[in-house]
Amino acid sequence: MSSESKKGLYKQVGFLAIAGVLSRVIGLLYRSPLTAIIGPLGNGYYSAAYDVYSIVLLISAYSIPSAMSKIISGKLAVKEYRNAHRIFKCALIYVTIVGGVGSLLAFFGASVLPIPKQAGTVLKFFAPTIFFFGFLGVLRGYVQAHRNMIPTSISQILEQIFNAVVSIGGAYTLTNLISVEEESKRAMYGAIGSALGTGSGVLIALLFMLFVYRVNRKGIYKRIDRDIHPDIGNGEAFKLILLIVTPFILSTAIYNISSFLNTNIFNYVLVHLRGMDEDSITSLFGIFKGEAMVISNLPIALSSAAAMAMIPEVSTAFAQGKKEEAGNTVSKVMRVILMISIPAAVGLLVLARPVTMILFPRPSNTIPRAALLLMILSITVVFYSVSTLTNAVLQGVGLVNAPVINAAISLIPQTGILTLLLYYTNLNDISLCIVTIIYSFMMCILNNIVMKKHIPIKYDFRKTYLLPVISALVMGIVAFCIHMIFEKLFKLFIGSAYFCNLFATMIAVMVAMFVYFAVLIKSGGASEEDIKRFPKGTGIARILKKLRIL
Repeated sequence: MSSESKKGLYKQVGFLAIAGVLSRVIGLLYRSPLTAIIGPLGNGYYSAAYDVYSIVLLISAYSIPSAMSKIISGKLAVKEYRNAHRIFKCALIYVTIVGGVGSLLAFFGASVLPIPKQAGTVLKFFAPTIFFFGFLGVLRGYVQAHRNMIPTSISQILEQIFNAVVSIGGAYTLTNLISVEEESKRAMYGAIGSALGTGSGVLIALLFMLFVYRVNRKGIYKRIDRDIHPDIGNGEAFKLILLIVTPFILSTAIYNISSFLNTNIFNYVLVHLRGMDEDSITSLFGIFKGEAMVISNLPIALSSAAAMAMIPEVSTAFAQGKKEEAGNTVSKVMRVILMISIPAAVGLLVLARPVTMILFPRPSNTIPRAALLLMILSITVVFYSVSTLTNAVLQGVGLVNAPVINAAISLIPQTGILTLLLYYTNLNDISLCIVTIIYSFMMCILNNIVMKKHIPIKYDFRKTYLLPVISALVMGIVAFCIHMIFEKLFKLFIGSAYFCNLFATMIAVMVAMFVYFAVLIKSGGASEEDIKRFPKGTGIARILKKLRIL
């Protein structure tokens, strides 16, 4: 890969990473007032419905962007513009059929699924979103295949903004306008408002991507008119789509079905076998999924962005027989991901209570539990970041069945261990954290084993693993101490516990970032070139130089 291509890759990774982080931050910010409106019970209904929605979406549309990016980028690489556009049009037909079927199944199947009745009602309001998401996925994949990640990045941010506004507004309106005293029904109406927010976000993102396509349509057809390659026809286009999309779907579905299984096993064992109260169990699940998991998923946005941006580059290099080049690309992106995910995991571990208190301040009695779950889940930030990246690499080089097999293998011990923990111990929601760690770790290891068999990847153990871990541990100790000192200091003249914690956490995070980069750079764990590969890395490098760290 040329230096310009490398710059292009990291620039595109940067765009998607920043958009991914902004989207997750917006998601976190709106979850706090939303949780205050609908409570842990509403969160539980929403999460149970969202898990089913996610599975149907994964099967019908979610894998489309990555699959389309892979197929179309291959055609564009050899300048088959007409065939690339034909595949794009056939993909629209494909998602119309599959998305329509998925929407109908979600709507009519909501009442017979093994989830709380109220969650089934919420699921019906998710159903139309499944249909529209397919078109959004095709448009995003088509644009990404042209190695332009900016429209996708903007659409992700727009999606989250509208999701946040409508979710909060819808939940507040439905819980206040509808006179219902029963807590479970109020929680259900609040969850329905949030589901409407998800749909509105997808719709606005779809409208934006349609606008982008419309603006570029003239240039697209000019290239098609000059294309002299033979037309593959609709039959061959559909065949290509099915051959590529099906393994992507299987991989992603199995890769993510663990959450759906966990939900159902959690409810069935605790409610039906151990006789615990259903609303209490749903509230526990709401704290786990709607608070702890939401926070832990934020740093993983970086690896998802890197994976999406990297697929065309790695696929092209591998297809041209340049395995060493593909391996170098993967190793460099992996190193950047670990330099971010390792300190993120440590930061969530040591600042779990402060972060949870800031983002989910009400009800206060759930904060200790959510913080404990977040501490346990923090290690999954590293495992999921790596497994997400390796999953994309395997798909990008044509090993589309490997992640499917690895996900299926990982699912077996997770399911068995969760059932045993729930039935024979009182760990309850902590059991969900334990099996999440097991599943993410197994995926991480199995994907790496397969990947290294086919791509020559060389990792510098000291720079890739050891020094980031040491730097992060030093950072964690400093962050914990700084927060404790400043929180006590602010309590002397600030009456609000929330703002004492907020200001202390902000200072602790800023000092922690400084300490991490200082230790990492001074120990030889990162160079200026490494820092510049980060999202907005050039700006970070400039600041570090002014601080005399770099």
